[in-house]
Amino acid sequence: MTNVTNTGIEGFGRAPVVEDSVQPLPSATDPVYRKKVEKAAEQFESMFIAQMFREMRKVTREMSSEDSVFRNKVDGDMLDFADTAVADVMAKQRSFGIANAILHQLLPPDAAPAGKTGGK
Repeated sequence: MTNVTNTGIEGFGRAPVVEDSVQPLPSATDPVYRKKVEKAAEQFESMFIAQMFREMRKVTREMSSEDSVFRNKVDGDMLDFADTAVADVMAKQRSFGIANAILHQLLPPDAAPAGKTGGK
């Protein structure tokens, strides 16, 4: 049977604690950190929108007739490319508000972006 003591599990000891390994979180007012967070939030929104488009195209392909433009593989690749480009533009405008929601979670209210509030 193994005994647990104040110095750790008998026979193993404690792992060394390294004080320097813990780095403080970057400040929300740091412009470099803010840019990274904003870019990541917009990229996530873009991925979300692009995935939504992919699922919509998938259903459209399944429902379309055999001679439809949606069934053609070459046309499908070009539509995927176009959908990704549209998703990127929509995410930059923050049309769905996903990026804003992420930013409100990661940045304090006084550091949240004021300029972009939607696609209007």
